[in-house]
Amino acid sequence: MSRSKHKRLDPAAYAEGVLSGDRSMLSKTITLIESKLEEDQVLAERVLQLLLPHTGKAKRIGVTGAPGVGKSTFIEAFGKVILQGGHRLAVLSIDPSSKQSGGSILGDKTRMEELSKSPNAYIRPSPGGGYAGGVAISTREAMLVCEAAGYDVVIVETIGVGQSEVQVKEMVDFFMLIVQPETGDGLQGVKRGIMEMVDTIVVNKADERSRQSAAQTKRELEGACQLMSPRSGAGQITVLLVSSVEKRGLEEVWAVTQEFFGKISATGFLGENRKAQRNHWFYAHVQKALEQRFYQDPHVVTKIEEALGEVKDAKELPAAVARNLVNTFFKASD
Repeated sequence: MSRSKHKRLDPAAYAEGVLSGDRSMLSKTITLIESKLEEDQVLAERVLQLLLPHTGKAKRIGVTGAPGVGKSTFIEAFGKVILQGGHRLAVLSIDPSSKQSGGSILGDKTRMEELSKSPNAYIRPSPGGGYAGGVAISTREAMLVCEAAGYDVVIVETIGVGQSEVQVKEMVDFFMLIVQPETGDGLQGVKRGIMEMVDTIVVNKADERSRQSAAQTKRELEGACQLMSPRSGAGQITVLLVSSVEKRGLEEVWAVTQEFFGKISATGFLGENRKAQRNHWFYAHVQKALEQRFYQDPHVVTKIEEALGEVKDAKELPAAVARNLVNTFFKASD
């Protein structure tokens, strides 16, 4: 965001707009948060501080799955069920960024066309920006802004990078894995890793022509889940059959979701999980601040080319060169 294209407002103006339910101001606030300009980041922090007392009341749901399993189609159909219950829904959809250009397709608002037309739904696609874990660096902040705007259910749809969804698990209360009907070797990729993080698995595309294979997939996953320890104390991982196209099984998913939140609220896990989320948020920004200061340091900028030369010429081990560079940076900062 540049000063020539966007006029910066007073922090109170952003906050008041968000709290009033102004969708345009909600979008402008998230754009401000996503800006990489230092002056925008400072302004965004002031806005978030004003909004903070109005956050924390939404159900935070993460949805992940490999590309092609129908995450966006599922979320649109599932979102309609949520809206029918009188809720307001925000969907934060993370699109992969090109490593060459840094650009992003940002197509989820188009893929969720019907849901995006609802006055009680807000769809926000954001570029992943190469950030690890299937989410964007500002996803946590965007979630808080949506909560302050009155959305009581927030869904975070990850890029769908398979086994590295740790970041989204650390920012939601209920984590859902979407798979498609497959058996045997086709399921090996989800037998551990990601399954140890999730609370519910949805076998999507359980349409009429694939109902038998979907049922077999469900049985295999249920068998694998018997070996998993629930992370929330809300019970065993649930495996559900859904046809997003035929609109079947969606009400059951929402019922399981609500039952889950009821259990974790009663046991105190929800409160403890929110504390853990804030801890993870803190450490994520410590890492971000350290990286920014490190790579912007003039001495590092000078030395890093020299260090890369040593690595490229195979004169030194990359680990040793990196450690020496970091150690030199911290000694210079003392």
